[in-house]
Amino acid sequence: MMYHVVRYRRSVVAKNLRMAFPEKSEAERKQIARAFYHQFCDTIVESLYGWRHTNEELRAHVVFDHMEEANRLIDAAGGGIFTLAHMGNWEWMATMQNWVSPGVKELNVYRKQKNAETDRLMLALREQRGGECVEKQRILRELVRYRAEKQPVIVGLICDQKPRPEVTHTWVNFLHQETGFLDGGEVLARKFGYPVFYVYITRTARGRYHGDVRILAADPKKTAEGKITTAFARVLEENIKEQPELWLWTHNRFKWTRQA
Repeated sequence: MMYHVVRYRRSVVAKNLRMAFPEKSEAERKQIARAFYHQFCDTIVESLYGWRHTNEELRAHVVFDHMEEANRLIDAAGGGIFTLAHMGNWEWMATMQNWVSPGVKELNVYRKQKNAETDRLMLALREQRGGECVEKQRILRELVRYRAEKQPVIVGLICDQKPRPEVTHTWVNFLHQETGFLDGGEVLARKFGYPVFYVYITRTARGRYHGDVRILAADPKKTAEGKITTAFARVLEENIKEQPELWLWTHNRFKWTRQA
């Protein structure tokens, strides 16, 4: 229905795939597109169906690896930054609260939706596991407050949205395109000294995902400006190439260039 009848953003998906994979044939790109639409529809259904799952049941659907080292760094620094992308079921990634050390609070940065009903649904889905959604304009103030209260926190950031070129500080050759990346995670990490991680998502079976927690910066204050954001772009590109159907190809990711 989505692919053949509704044809939801098929032209955008086709254009993105041509730009990202010029080395592939048209038949190969169409195969990726079809697989993506299957995954996209699964993500919608999973996110709504997952409402009924207990935390224990959801842990069987989303498994995180290498959390021991991540927790060690988080406990030492009093917090951590988890950078994610629109890979697999990104809504189910708001379950990190169940995998970190007891007492650590999860904050998920989000953009308030214009539609009030959509906004309420998003908050309900993302906060039902114990995490708290914080609008991006408030996250700095909230982190300052929690630091003053000595409350350890982790921050979840989806970092593959397209920033406007006039506010973009980091440009990376990404999937054959000069692409701007949000650097908010890096800015927060350098300010508070929180280690930065990337959650490398793969799908192991339908409705089951594996998150490999990789360290992008153990001590961000000692990293050069732009290095963490560039590292995020590099590992995201690797992640996409491994299972391209898992990325959200319907957003116009390559709309702006540095020249624009």
